[in-house]
Amino acid sequence: MTASAPHLSHSIIELLPTDSVDPFGRLPSLFSPCSVYRREMDDWDRKQAIERIEELIETIETETMPVPIREVWVFGDLALGLDPVERLDIYVTKDLLLRDEPDCEAEFIESHGIEGVGKTVRAAWARANPEYLRATTGGYAAPAKCLAAHLLEPDEPIHLEVCNASFGDNVTQRLDGARARGNYEELLDPRGACLWLDGRRSTSAFEKLRSGEFVFPTLSAALEMLGLDADEAEEATAAVERFRARQTGTSVRGDIV
Repeated sequence: MTASAPHLSHSIIELLPTDSVDPFGRLPSLFSPCSVYRREMDDWDRKQAIERIEELIETIETETMPVPIREVWVFGDLALGLDPVERLDIYVTKDLLLRDEPDCEAEFIESHGIEGVGKTVRAAWARANPEYLRATTGGYAAPAKCLAAHLLEPDEPIHLEVCNASFGDNVTQRLDGARARGNYEELLDPRGACLWLDGRRSTSAFEKLRSGEFVFPTLSAALEMLGLDADEAEEATAAVERFRARQTGTSVRGDIV
């Protein structure tokens, strides 16, 4: 299956070979492109992790989500072909809600004490799934937390990233921010595979995922390809590894770029 290639940060394209575009048609190879299986565990074996991401995509395909979903990626252990998979890292690109039901906000302020329903998350979804409605500390409906509540079981070893930007664009945005702050802990690992785009699964990406055919550089080498010098890349890699080692259970991060 193929898809037209949207804009991608030129800095990434220029640093990678021009023949490295994945058959799914979107990104260079650094970003190559379910009946239920759910249980709590310390590690997933590879087959179970793939079954879990298939289940999540099936849920996105068949159920109303709090926000429109455009892309689903995996990165980290599963994309790298590791077995077992300590954590399943998932990246979701969502669209912003431009027009939903902004006039219904008062309904949910009264019933749940949550602002923004009909503006940041779909009102129809909130009515159908009130148990998954989540808010920021300021009491405003939080799309990333709502998605996590809908898609994930408590304490699964899954990290969910939710952003309005495509994976490659957010990788470079987070890298630029990390360099400016001198804090690399929450870099987005650029070694990812796009499994689902605009309502379509990538059959070839899933085949490569199952057979462990994706070939990626080390994290430090990948970061050098994105513009860090060797010392910076080693420092960033160590920081990411320390941060990752502290993570347990389910986690979610929402970004707006």
